[in-house]
Amino acid sequence: MKKITILALLGLQAFVAMGQTQSDSLKYQRSILDSLFIEEFESQESHQKPKVLHAEPLYIDLIRDLGARKGEKEWNVGFGMQDKRSFDEFHALVEYEWAPLDRLGLEVELPVSLYSFRQGSVSEKIPENKLESLKLASQYTFLVSEKNNLSMALGYIHQFELDGWKKLNSQNVFTGNIYNPFLVAAKRLGSNYHTLIYTGPRIHKEFGQKPELTYEINWNFHYMVSGTRNFIGMEINQEIHQGKSIATLRPQMRLGLAENLMIGIVSAIPIQQPDYGLGSFIRIIYEPGFRAMH
Repeated sequence: MKKITILALLGLQAFVAMGQTQSDSLKYQRSILDSLFIEEFESQESHQKPKVLHAEPLYIDLIRDLGARKGEKEWNVGFGMQDKRSFDEFHALVEYEWAPLDRLGLEVELPVSLYSFRQGSVSEKIPENKLESLKLASQYTFLVSEKNNLSMALGYIHQFELDGWKKLNSQNVFTGNIYNPFLVAAKRLGSNYHTLIYTGPRIHKEFGQKPELTYEINWNFHYMVSGTRNFIGMEINQEIHQGKSIATLRPQMRLGLAENLMIGIVSAIPIQQPDYGLGSFIRIIYEPGFRAMH
């Protein structure tokens, strides 16, 4: 009986040891895969500047990758829906971003908003369908620290606001401007965990009206799957206006469909916003010329 017990214990110990060995082996393989992928992404030619891999938020995205390199370019198409209780807002966007110089990103975007009535809603309270604005933006990465996996950038977004579609034939096509300087700071923790903060004032000035100031703070936390650009994470969009703070939680995920094609899926959970319900957003990301070596 003692011999059987001893043999059973030895067998259990060997099984546990084998499982532990397999687990350690998988962790080691993932670590190697991560290291190779990050090295591939950050590798540079002699004339290029260093670049650190960071996860980019999907709803309020960056103008271009932090540490962008000359020649990089990207098309984005986005579709979303927001429940506003008495009506639904559908929004879409088309944007093109590119890097004419190392670390400098430029962007042109056309955002569109469409609204649908609900039974019992008052038509006067529902906004007019419109091309929201002509949006132009720039971003310069002034700090790239490979040692600390840290990048920082300054940027500026200018929006020329447009009137509703019914009034586009009139002489006053533009209704105002939005001025939005911002700061971005991103740090990767190890190989998989990414943090990023995107913050700055947004000044809305309609013609003939006083300017309105809103301060934006966008917090981001992501986990990137080993050896890929796929991730899951949380984007928190916070606005401070006239001493009041509101926020929207945006859980999200990004999946690679091909080497140069990705899709981002985002949900919207408003906090302290009684006139807003749940929302959703999808972003399709196409990078012409991008090729992975692995």
